[in-house]
Amino acid sequence: MEKNWAGNHVYAAHRIERPSTLEQVQHLVANERRVRPLGSRHSFNGLPDTEGVLVSLENVPTMVTVDDVSGTAWVTGLSTYGVVAPALQARGWALGNLASLPHISVAGAVATGTHGSGDRSGSLATAVAGLDIVGADGSLRRVLRGEPDFDGSVVGLGALGVVVGVLLDLEPSYAVRQYVYTGLGWEQLAENFDAITASAYSVSLFTRLDEEGVFQVWRKSRDEEGDGRDGFFGARPATTTQHMLRGGPTAAVTPQLGVPGPWLERLPHFRLEFTPSRGEELQSEYLLPRGRALEAVELLRGLGPMLSPLLQSCELRTVAADDLWLSGAQGRDTVGFHFTWVRDVEGVFALLPAIEAALLPLGARPHWGKCFVTSAADLAASFPLMGDFVALRDRVDPERRFGNAFLDDVLA
Repeated sequence: MEKNWAGNHVYAAHRIERPSTLEQVQHLVANERRVRPLGSRHSFNGLPDTEGVLVSLENVPTMVTVDDVSGTAWVTGLSTYGVVAPALQARGWALGNLASLPHISVAGAVATGTHGSGDRSGSLATAVAGLDIVGADGSLRRVLRGEPDFDGSVVGLGALGVVVGVLLDLEPSYAVRQYVYTGLGWEQLAENFDAITASAYSVSLFTRLDEEGVFQVWRKSRDEEGDGRDGFFGARPATTTQHMLRGGPTAAVTPQLGVPGPWLERLPHFRLEFTPSRGEELQSEYLLPRGRALEAVELLRGLGPMLSPLLQSCELRTVAADDLWLSGAQGRDTVGFHFTWVRDVEGVFALLPAIEAALLPLGARPHWGKCFVTSAADLAASFPLMGDFVALRDRVDPERRFGNAFLDDVLA
């Protein structure tokens, strides 16, 4: 039986097709009743699944086509950031941000609103300037930034077609230094939250929501921002490489201790050649308005004793506002609360209602590809442009060729 990366979801599809050309993708889509694109399998729920046919682009040759004049690159749909980034670096180009692991596909990360960290950095989807999509009739359509359907198509949940190409904005390559600090207290966090998250290009705060406070702060600074070897709001500079999960192999994380290196080797938390995070885990994430972040911290600390048997870590990251309809950061600067759980499906899903009861009133939006139990009504209230997205889906896929049970549950 085919499963997702975490092993918690068995795909219901009756087969997986692996076409090797665009024409084969188009023929397959046009001739199947139900089709869903399958990415790098890093979703923790049924979003990519179908009772019909899953389409994997793993046999379509990876292409990274750079335009040095426009500063953009077309990449094939299932290309992972771990493949795209070195190809860009070899040409002297870079992406403005990366997620914590380079193993995920570009199209899948974009379609679910996945992000990195940084007060001035949008989600990975904000780097998209265009999409090539195989639609319900098998035809290829191109959607470019500035066109009427663009803002609704980028974070598309796979509901609008099979994305076979993504056009990405680039910038000149740059260097990054990564420093880790330990022992940031709750009081220091509350008093200095804005200064802490603004202190580097990318900042991640790791906590177990207990009296230990923020046990690690990972600061990734572009080389020109200077070093971070001094004390940090009472936290201590780490003198050895740190992993954010207890007992996690430090060989798996990207270089720390201020050693400069290219963006692709510092912005992710994990090295491509290792299993990211711990492997056997579940994940949830809720994205809140920045101004409610400290309230959320206090509410979650109150749930700490309930969460602690299953919680490996909770990471806080900031994301700049964007205009993409189903993005977790649509219309507002955002703080993401990312939970890494032990792989106990029953136990984790028993906790989620309490977490959502605390966070949804603050405006929380769940990450589309992770574990959540939010109702369609609550999602519609959280994503104000949900109705526009549903209307777009009805127009481009009236027969629900790209539909599935998950979308039936979450799209009001």
